[in-house]
Amino acid sequence: MATFTKINDFTEHIAEKVHNLGADQLVVALSNTAPASETANPTADGNGVLANVTQIVYTNLSSRNITTSSSAQAAGTYKLVLADLVLTASGAVGPFRYVYIYNDAPVSPADPLIGLYDYGQSISLASGDTFTIDFSADGLLQIS
Repeated sequence: MATFTKINDFTEHIAEKVHNLGADQLVVALSNTAPASETANPTADGNGVLANVTQIVYTNLSSRNITTSSSAQAAGTYKLVLADLVLTASGAVGPFRYVYIYNDAPVSPADPLIGLYDYGQSISLASGDTFTIDFSADGLLQIS
């Protein structure tokens, strides 16, 4: 199972009205470069934007847009639930190890990161292969 890491800047972005998680388009970005190996580590304070991620080429990959199943609070706890995303290759894709979740809607900062999954090893897809990103039924995140 991949481990999820929240991007530090996401906390500040929530407090400063960058995200509307119930309405904005969330997208997956794939990378094979460890965050700490990036020129500007996207998990470090002040670097939490897509521009700091070395992405793979998506030419042979299906849509990376995520569907939001629900975005609501109950009894003071907000929960963001996302539908699992199945990526389908129409040719060679990868390798990638890191799956970032970012918000495609904001312009300042542009494409702020929410978090990333580390799959522990590089993954490559051949034509016709699929890769499922299994978002927890308990929600990608909860805020209380």
